[in-house]
Amino acid sequence: MAFCRAYFGLFVILFLIGCSQSSRPPLGRVSGTITLDSQPLEGVIINFRPDKGRTATSQTDSEGHYELEYEYQVKGALVGPSTVSFVWPTGAEDKSEIPAKYAAESEIKYEVKAGNNTFDFDIKP
Repeated sequence: MAFCRAYFGLFVILFLIGCSQSSRPPLGRVSGTITLDSQPLEGVIINFRPDKGRTATSQTDSEGHYELEYEYQVKGALVGPSTVSFVWPTGAEDKSEIPAKYAAESEIKYEVKAGNNTFDFDIKP
């Protein structure tokens, strides 16, 4: 009897894990490098905003590298077209101004495909 309960409990846990992952929309992994006048841009936030659905985001490291997250600890972005924008985190000091065409008024579009995608950006003042 205890064996049956343990087996059933394991089945339920595996079933729930499988269902929660399959309920996500199709994602593509997105990474790359962001530079400002060909120099790595550290600490900037990149957003991939699809027409419908959740925005994927990341913050660059000291080498300007980023890897998008769809949600906490889930790498990727929605498959399909997204508008790309860049912003500094709240409270960032002594940062170069990001031109409007790359920021809130961005019209930069990229198509995220299933699998791995690499998009590098060189922001020009």
